[in-house]
Amino acid sequence: MNTTGRWTTAVVGAALLLGCVSEPAASHSADAERVLVFSKTAGFRHDSIPDGVAAVKQLGESGGFTVDATEDANAFTPKNLRRYDAVVFLSTTGDVLDPTQQRAFEGYIRQGGGYVGIHAAADTEYDWAFYGGLAGAYFQSHPAIQPATVVAEDRAHPSMSGLPPTWNRTDEWYNYRSNPRDRAHVLASLDESSYTGGTMNGDHPIAWCQDYQGGRAFYTGLGHTKESYADPAFLGHVLGGIRYAIGDAQADCRPENGYRPLFDGTAASLDDWKQAGPGSFTRSDDGTLTSSGGMGMLWYAGQSFGSYSLKLDWKMAGASGDDNSGVFVGFPPSDDPWSAVDNGYEIQIDATDVPEKTTGSVYGFRSADLKKRDRALNPPGEWNTYEIRVEGERLRVWLNGVKINDFTNTDPARSLRDGHVGIQNHGADDQVSFRDIRIKEPLVKGD
Repeated sequence: MNTTGRWTTAVVGAALLLGCVSEPAASHSADAERVLVFSKTAGFRHDSIPDGVAAVKQLGESGGFTVDATEDANAFTPKNLRRYDAVVFLSTTGDVLDPTQQRAFEGYIRQGGGYVGIHAAADTEYDWAFYGGLAGAYFQSHPAIQPATVVAEDRAHPSMSGLPPTWNRTDEWYNYRSNPRDRAHVLASLDESSYTGGTMNGDHPIAWCQDYQGGRAFYTGLGHTKESYADPAFLGHVLGGIRYAIGDAQADCRPENGYRPLFDGTAASLDDWKQAGPGSFTRSDDGTLTSSGGMGMLWYAGQSFGSYSLKLDWKMAGASGDDNSGVFVGFPPSDDPWSAVDNGYEIQIDATDVPEKTTGSVYGFRSADLKKRDRALNPPGEWNTYEIRVEGERLRVWLNGVKINDFTNTDPARSLRDGHVGIQNHGADDQVSFRDIRIKEPLVKGD
């Protein structure tokens, strides 16, 4: 499911009674997404749970999805779980499901269900290996509640897209028994120098997502305090995680390691970039580059590349919802943007052109797989992630983690084996924004 509606956040202050499955928070159409909030505890019980349930129900009312809440594990049957697009484990603790209920939930995830884990969801079901893999990591310890700095690692994911590069907040900061970075996609981490009591040797993931055995999983370690559930930034973070889990927003949740930044949002990281041709890109305070004027190109002059994976986040930012831009690869150095057109290849960003010239196409040469592209694509105004992988003369494109194009150059006048990369500013009426341009090179077997 991929909707184009805008989402808002709101909070209600009254706690809702918990127990068996409650009535929906609001009346919605029969095909509306449905979410189950599960908050059973068999260990420590957080006093923020009623506030959390109330907040998620309000998110559902304002966001257009139905929310039920329960602490009754008997809700975990195959028939009942099929009613839900995602299940939120809200500060659950201890052993909360029996073996039959566990099997039902495993089947639900394997059939494409969604999981959202909040805070003490990592302090749950230590003897159930499937759940440990789904949550991503188990709780180990925590210091006293205190302020800390959260560092955004992926600001394209819907749970992170509204947050600044660094986020200062007060919470109970979990240490985990293992680091999920190699098996999940880390969305945010803690700066352990900003607080006391971190035990993860400076690499401290605190929120992540993953595709897990057929389902979608999102976990955030935030959310211990009652105040969290009255914080619009935190609620936007949770809402984005729910949107990903129910399939209303797309994201690349494959593990990501070994990339280095070419543009990290700072002015200094633009030192090796050059503008070719008319127009320009404007850098905002939040580290976003937005195109204006043209037709020109901002290209990385620091070095050329051969075998590599290039990742970058982009969105159509104009009011029309039909903006034009692209990512150029495999072209020689030049102050003429038409040199890239004539000697390289463009991976297109455009909503409405013919198939070989729309989003995901190798412009003028090969259309994307349009069915896969359409399922993977977020609408104008929302962030998307490209991975452009070049190996020899082969060029492959992933959109939000889904491979949508596979092209091999056979033109002797062009070559992908050595060239530069750049982003296009197409014209006065086209505004496309870019963030977090990074590269991994050289590629090795298994990448």
